[in-house]
Amino acid sequence: MPRAKPTIAPSPAGRQVRYGVAMSLDGFIAGPAGEYDWIPMDPDIDFGAIFGRFDTFVMGRKTYQAAGAGMMSGSTVLVVSRTLKPEDHPGVTIVSGPIEPTIRTLKAAPGKDIWLFGGGELFRSMLAERLVDAIDVAVIPFLLGDGIRFLPAPAPRVALSLTGHRHYPKSGIMSLEYAVNYR
Repeated sequence: MPRAKPTIAPSPAGRQVRYGVAMSLDGFIAGPAGEYDWIPMDPDIDFGAIFGRFDTFVMGRKTYQAAGAGMMSGSTVLVVSRTLKPEDHPGVTIVSGPIEPTIRTLKAAPGKDIWLFGGGELFRSMLAERLVDAIDVAVIPFLLGDGIRFLPAPAPRVALSLTGHRHYPKSGIMSLEYAVNYR
């Protein structure tokens, strides 16, 4: 079976912030200790094409400490943290203040889309500030029962429009792509 091609074209209005994440069927993006060993690697998912859509990655401290920035080499990586010191993390930009001005500047600059890479709390705050343009969620057929929520409370109510989907039969993963519709 050929690898999946991304189904979303770049936004004609400029760069988008896309929240890309894997989620268990019961709404968790990681286990209670941040573990993600329940996420299968499906051979039909073209990760090269997915990563190729982005030149900037934004993540919270916990996601950065779990994943690192190695797989994003050659890209701009921003880590939102009040505790990390920039001098201890060369090669990434630590954002310790409000994220909104930084994201608005990035969105206005030329380049590929911006991947909000994991981090439910960061997603919640950026959604509340109307900074997220799209959500790309891979629903994993797994029930965790507890862990880090996809969207922790309290969260804003936001309408979404389905823009793409794909089923991966080998793993049972369902990839869903939504545009965020702020009112």
